[in-house]
Amino acid sequence: MISFVLGVEDLADTRFTVSPLNETVLSLRVLRDPGLSALHLPWRRSVSGELDALDTGLLMSLVAARHTLPDFLTPRPASFAPAFDEELAVVRQTSPDLVRRDLLAAHAPDPLPEALHDATAADDAPVIRLRGAICELLRQYWDVAIKPMWPQMQLLLEADMTYRARRLAMGGARLLFADMHPNLRWHNGVLHIDKMIGRHRVAASGRGLLLVPSVFAHKPAPPVSPEEPPLLAYPSRGVATLWSSAPPVDAPALVSLLGAPRVTLLNLLAEPLPTIELARRLRVTPSAVSQHLRVLYATGLVTRARSGRQVLYRRSPLGDQLADRRQPHQLATFGKGHQPLRKAIGRHGP
Repeated sequence: MISFVLGVEDLADTRFTVSPLNETVLSLRVLRDPGLSALHLPWRRSVSGELDALDTGLLMSLVAARHTLPDFLTPRPASFAPAFDEELAVVRQTSPDLVRRDLLAAHAPDPLPEALHDATAADDAPVIRLRGAICELLRQYWDVAIKPMWPQMQLLLEADMTYRARRLAMGGARLLFADMHPNLRWHNGVLHIDKMIGRHRVAASGRGLLLVPSVFAHKPAPPVSPEEPPLLAYPSRGVATLWSSAPPVDAPALVSLLGAPRVTLLNLLAEPLPTIELARRLRVTPSAVSQHLRVLYATGLVTRARSGRQVLYRRSPLGDQLADRRQPHQLATFGKGHQPLRKAIGRHGP
């Protein structure tokens, strides 16, 4: 069991982050052992052919027999949603001593695989070369295996964070952790993580707790080393829907169901946009757009969130399923050829 002792200040500094590097590294476990999660078999099948040009031997060697991973490959994110390159740059600067420590700790009590043998060298030069090779390989792997799906994954992870933040606001830490995973237990200011290989207790001591929802984590995943600040990657909600293929959208049928104006708005709302920007793009009044947004929001096809003085609208997961993603930018801009749609937006009420 691993335990995090959290004081009042640590709870006040409990926050969430989305980490593309964390997802990239954790996905290696699914590649090595597909039995960990049948949910990810469609993803695994889709990327297997893309990995032929990569050194999969070195990639797989990063995952220990017990499925542990070296801590230095998942550094603590410095911002809410860092870019992959930003996180990888931190890994490239990891000291040779830390690379050695984390590789040995992840694989203990087993010896290091042959592909990682340079980490045992007394000289730093072989360790630095190994670190560089791992980083370059992770970058190539990210490009082919994770990056193409990252926008959908990030939406899923952000939705989980919204749910968790609401739980925290409603019932404090007890409610926050209650349904996160059966291996988690909150009691008297201590977060207990059961069924862990490690057996240590970490006092947060003012460092707070960083929560990282994850698509590829099959159970809570704290750092291996007790010297690392409290961080917990945990399985995100809704992963079962991520790799399922939506049936092809019949665009004429969708227009018949919603009307052309609302279908147009759904296509535009693949990104968060305020009413005024939607009106600008469609060359209609904001009030005309607002009428349709109210209907789309009331039926769960779009979500909204306040950003400063503006309210941003965005397609919900249900809206994503209905929208015709085969031609995502078809109605993103409006020239003379789209006069009938502009008239429809201005004419039809909810």
